[in-house]
Amino acid sequence: GAMSVDSITDLSDNASELLEALQLSHPHELDPRRSRGKKKPLSLNPITWQVPRIVDRCCTHLEMHGLQTVGIFRVGSSKKRVQQLREEFDRGLDVFLDEHQSVHDVAALLKEFFRDMPDSLIPRELYGAFLSTAAMEGPAQLDTLQLLLFLLPPCHSDTLLRLLRFLGEVARHAECSWDPEGREIPGNKMTVSNLATVFGPNILQKEKPGEKDAGALNFEDSAAIILVLQRLIEHHHSLFMVSPELQCDVLRRLFQTDPDVIEYLLRRK
Repeated sequence: GAMSVDSITDLSDNASELLEALQLSHPHELDPRRSRGKKKPLSLNPITWQVPRIVDRCCTHLEMHGLQTVGIFRVGSSKKRVQQLREEFDRGLDVFLDEHQSVHDVAALLKEFFRDMPDSLIPRELYGAFLSTAAMEGPAQLDTLQLLLFLLPPCHSDTLLRLLRFLGEVARHAECSWDPEGREIPGNKMTVSNLATVFGPNILQKEKPGEKDAGALNFEDSAAIILVLQRLIEHHHSLFMVSPELQCDVLRRLFQTDPDVIEYLLRRK
């Protein structure tokens, strides 16, 4: 006799939060390279992929045009052009980034976006918890990081995964390689360690930008931030997976507390 629901907006707030806990359950659904012609598998999560347009556009552009650019994220950019791009995105324009756009300008814009977020991509209330994982090792460290990732709001979690997937691709092109004809392809020199050094302080922020002591990190915190982001880049494929056992636990609780949600999920299937 449960009432039918056809939209997540018809569910209670508590049920919606439990569904958000399942948002990491099906990475194949989030793979931009999947074939459009194939039938898409549905995850248990009805919430759509939430990544800001500016982040996805910048990452896509750099994946297409910047992976072989030496010193990407470290070479200077045109402040005027970056500011113009920033204002266009801020006005909600459908900004088109093509091969004529400077890789270094787009890279600088991406760094600025994360640096200037009102709340950092990893929320400040979790700053200490994430940094504490730097003192851990092996499976305990990764298990703790995964549980902390489950606490992120959906938009933060989706955006972090998009960024980490991109940074992993940049790191894969850090060293020189050779094409089938034997010609050398230059590496971008941006290893996982270098990328973590550049992005760590923008992703994990103790204070808001502009606040007193916002940029004053001690050596221990700086080293911990770099180490944590290194682990996130290196293991993002597994960290953003929810085990079948955990999914079953959540579904079992939903069955006891919110049977309407179970019906909603089954109807989607």
